[in-house]
Parts: sequence; structure tokens; C-alpha cells
Amino acid sequence: MSGHVLGVIGGSGLYAIEGLTAVEEVRVDTPFGAPSDAVVRGRLGDTTLLFLPRHGRGHRVAPHEINYRANVCALKRLGATHLVSLSAVGSMREAIAPGDFVVVDQLIDLTKRRPSTFFEDGIVGHVSVADPVCEHLSAELSAAAKRAGARVHTGGTYVCIEGPQFSTRAESLLYRSWGVSVIGMTALPEAKLAREAALPYALLALATDYDCWHESEEDVTVEGVLAVMSRNVVGARRTVAELARALPDPAASKAASALASAVMTAPDAVSPAARARLEWLAGAVPPPAKR
Repeated sequence: MSGHVLGVIGGSGLYAIEGLTAVEEVRVDTPFGAPSDAVVRGRLGDTTLLFLPRHGRGHRVAPHEINYRANVCALKRLGATHLVSLSAVGSMREAIAPGDFVVVDQLIDLTKRRPSTFFEDGIVGHVSVADPVCEHLSAELSAAAKRAGARVHTGGTYVCIEGPQFSTRAESLLYRSWGVSVIGMTALPEAKLAREAALPYALLALATDYDCWHESEEDVTVEGVLAVMSRNVVGARRTVAELARALPDPAASKAASALASAVMTAPDAVSPAARARLEWLAGAVPPPAKR
């Protein structure tokens, strides 16, 4: 047995992976409220798979309403050793066509009203997210997507907007001038929270459209997105199955040591409530001094 537990956050239907056995649904309570839905747990060979539909089944939770903290916390509490995000995006480059996959390596956060840290209300922590994804997990994810038959772009910047509206044409052209690769609404604060949870994180962006910058393509619509998304789901399922057989050592990830010196609050100054709220982050909060 590998002992690896692959957490996957993505769209509804992705848990219907060929070869997934011992499938069960698990309800998880967290100090941050309820996650988007029940977690689907199963086995893919020697790897345990945890799948959480980001928007809930039936796509009932808007991007700005997702309880990102509860989602990440729930997967960590269920034993996740790796976390992969599957995210529908708009392409901001001609070379990234609808239907292509992008293994993102950088993020720009333009969200406005989402809780983005576990460290608050009596405890201060500063975690580096200079490189927000795990290079080792991302490399294996890219290789898995290629084995699954997808057209894959390795590396690229994801600009995350608040939503739920798509961007204006002026905004789309501005983001293009920044050199970003894709645009979406869900990668943040998910990636930052994964780092705070010391989870190796990788993001597979599934291009569905050209946003509204492209002069010869139609502006993005829900109908157009759904048409491409249904095809992307098949490739995403195959990618997850391939990745489950080749997960890297989580100890080699920068995420493994993310909490080593993150907490600034003196141990004796951490309130019992704050300590209890973060008990699932083993080692994050130093114990109080013995008296």
C-alpha cells in the first residue's frame, strides 16, 4: 500500500472514475462550517481518493459563496496527503484552445470578499505562497494528463476573479496585457489555504472558452462553457486515474514545511478557542509553556 491519499476538488461527475472501488460518502464537520457537499471516498489501486464537488451536487454554490476553508479542512481531516484542483477556465491565449488542459504554476488573486486564511481571531500566521503550487505534484499531473490523451500546456498564470459574472471586455484585455494564461473564479483562496494546511497542491485548468477578448470567437456563454466542459470531464477523469498511480513523495514538497515557522503569536498568548480551532493542523500551534 502506498499510504497516499489524493484529495480532488472539482466539478460534479468527476468522481465517476473507472476502476474506483469501495465507494462511500462521508460527511465532515469542520471548525469553519460545512464543506460544499459530502466527500466521496474510494480506492484507485493502492491510493485512496477523496473527491469533493466544489459547487455541490447540482452546481448550487456560486464561486463567491464556496466555503473554501471548510473544503480544504475537510480533506485534510480525512487524511489527504495531496490536493489537486480541477477548474474550468477561460483561455487568455490564442495557443490555448477550448478543450486544452493547463497545469498552472502561478496565480493572481483578484477576489474581494472571501476568507483566505485559517489564522485569525487570536492567532497570526504568515505562510509563503511565492510558488503556490507544488512543483513535484504539478509535474506528475502534467505527465498524467498527457498519458490520458489530453493536449496539455505545462506552466501558466491563472488570474482569479470574484465572479459570478464573467469579466468585461476591458478587464479581459487588461488581464491579457499582464501575460496571464487563463481566467477563472475558484483557484483562490483554495491554493493559499492548501499551503496553510501543508498540503502539496496542483491545479489542472480545463479551458472551455476564450473569455471575451477574442475578436473572431463568440463571447463566453454558459451554453458554450457547458458544451466543452462535458468533453473535458472525460479527460479529467482519466487524468486523475493516471495521477493516482504516480503520486510523488509529499515530504519533498515545499508545502511540507510551510508551517515550520509561520506562527508569530506567542504560544502562551494563543487562546484556547484558537488552539482548538486549529487542532487538525498538527504542529501548527506551539504548545504553551509548562508552568
